[in-house]
Amino acid sequence: MFEVTLLFLIMLVIAACAFLPTGYSKLFAPQSPQQSDAICESCSDLELKTIEESTSKPSFLTHLQSEIESALFPRPTDSILQRHYDTLVNAELENRLAAMPDS
Repeated sequence: MFEVTLLFLIMLVIAACAFLPTGYSKLFAPQSPQQSDAICESCSDLELKTIEESTSKPSFLTHLQSEIESALFPRPTDSILQRHYDTLVNAELENRLAAMPDS
């Protein structure tokens, strides 16, 4: 009976660490600011350039998507209508991207 109780408590702690955002972040967060600085200093210029490129492209797409959504009617609350709305927004986004000149 003691083993079952101990196993249950261990599983409870693991579940709390896995499913609670604060428990997960405490397990995998850097311990000190020096460690996070060391991680940033170890990055090469190529890695930083790749990170900058990957963050700039989604922000452009996000801006374009919000521009399209602002021109349309408000987002519906029904799940089926939301899927149709998302399809409409994605189609318009693809049309605008296709119409852009290649650079």
